[in-house]
Amino acid sequence: MSTTARRPLRIAQVAPLHESVPPKLYGGTERVVSYLTEELVRQGHSVTLFASGDSVTTAELVPVWHRALRMDPRCPDPMALHLVMIEEVARRAASFDVLHFHTDAVHLPFARRHPATVLTTLHGRLDICGLDALYREFRELPLVSISNAQRRPLAWANWVGTVYHGVPPELHRSSFSPGKYLAFIGRISPEKRLDRAIAIAQRTGIPLKIAAKVDRYDRDYFTVEIEPLIRGPLIEYVGEIGDAEKSEFLGGALALLFPIDWPEPFGLAMIEAMACGTPVIAFRCGSVPEVVDHGVTGFVVDSVDEAVACVARVQLLDRRRVRQTFEQRFSAARMAADYCKIYELAGERRCQKTA
Repeated sequence: MSTTARRPLRIAQVAPLHESVPPKLYGGTERVVSYLTEELVRQGHSVTLFASGDSVTTAELVPVWHRALRMDPRCPDPMALHLVMIEEVARRAASFDVLHFHTDAVHLPFARRHPATVLTTLHGRLDICGLDALYREFRELPLVSISNAQRRPLAWANWVGTVYHGVPPELHRSSFSPGKYLAFIGRISPEKRLDRAIAIAQRTGIPLKIAAKVDRYDRDYFTVEIEPLIRGPLIEYVGEIGDAEKSEFLGGALALLFPIDWPEPFGLAMIEAMACGTPVIAFRCGSVPEVVDHGVTGFVVDSVDEAVACVARVQLLDRRRVRQTFEQRFSAARMAADYCKIYELAGERRCQKTA
């Protein structure tokens, strides 16, 4: 695959099966896969999407299981079905110029043994015990990070690029008038620190609206640590929302609070807020300093005290500039173009190794 020809590519996008592509409600990786897939199709590439059967796409869909695993009341075994999907990809591999996996590491033994051009985007945290040994074993395989911060635990790995997530600019409506509440969106878990967001709302006296899901394994945390804090007129728990509700929810906010306490690999919610013209107040963890332009699209803070002070300043930010910065840095078109460059490069390297 020549970097100068720029011919249409035959691309397989391999998504996790936990959510549909795109997700009906909460979901990060599968949502990004959807944005990338649709933009690649729009740009004229031939794309096949391996995903759950309830996915919606303009690409060719290869349904591996009839519905997203999280939505299946039978609780099917995720490893079993992901292995079935990898085998289906292997059967069709010769039909593609590149196989692009978003499925963590389950496909790595296949990728090592198959002559196809294989690229893996890692979407999760990489500081977990055991991952060092895994990626050292498969260190010849090319990896893509979603932020430079994500790479730190495995800085020696075979990184071939960093591609920031992108969102279709037309997906979200912008609101250029500051709202009257603070927003928290995503997932309620210890590392997301909703307790900090509640504390910021209470100290500023500005209402907080919470649009978030609670996973089964976070249910006790929610019941014991968070639910007692959701009281009084300031704090409102909305529940999970999908893309259709995000423009109103995020666009109507004064700011998005992103008070994380973990090495967030990217943080899609931050750029969704920017797409709506809404600034972000985020804690300095993981990718946050790469995503938020301090003083332009929001503020990067180190404490609740700093966050409270920034709430008072957030109305001074130009919401039109927030949206313009999003369009420049985080569009789906930019994401797809970045990936196409890496596809071409990975294909050339593969050809050189087999020559």
